[in-house]
Amino acid sequence: MHDDFTGYTGTKPTAMRIITMPKLSINDTSPRTFGDVAVLNNLLTKGPSHESELIGRAQGFSVRVADGGLVNALSLHLVFEHGTFAGSSIFIQGRIPLNEPVRESVLVGGTGQFRFARGYLISENYDYNLVTGGVVEVNVYVM
Repeated sequence: MHDDFTGYTGTKPTAMRIITMPKLSINDTSPRTFGDVAVLNNLLTKGPSHESELIGRAQGFSVRVADGGLVNALSLHLVFEHGTFAGSSIFIQGRIPLNEPVRESVLVGGTGQFRFARGYLISENYDYNLVTGGVVEVNVYVM
């Protein structure tokens, strides 16, 4: 699956920064800072292309939790709207170090066909830019 993040700008952004903190230093060049909160409503597709088959949405929020680092605390629902798992969802929680090539998060549970599920999610940047958006590849392992 692919989490298609189209960014914070444009006519239909799929993420929105709702709280932003002032820069702690004039040397801070990151577009995000400690304490920033963003809400997410990203497309969830089979492939990395915008034209790829839509599976559902990745909905939740992230909080920048590390001063001077690219680390988010993530709370995310993968909501399946089409296909085999339509009407079901899984809930992911994790610490996301954005500068790491591979990240692991916890699959906390789910609804519908994923009721009582547990497992983990591996995420990797496919084509990602913090400012303009991009695609994150996610592989979910469910028990």
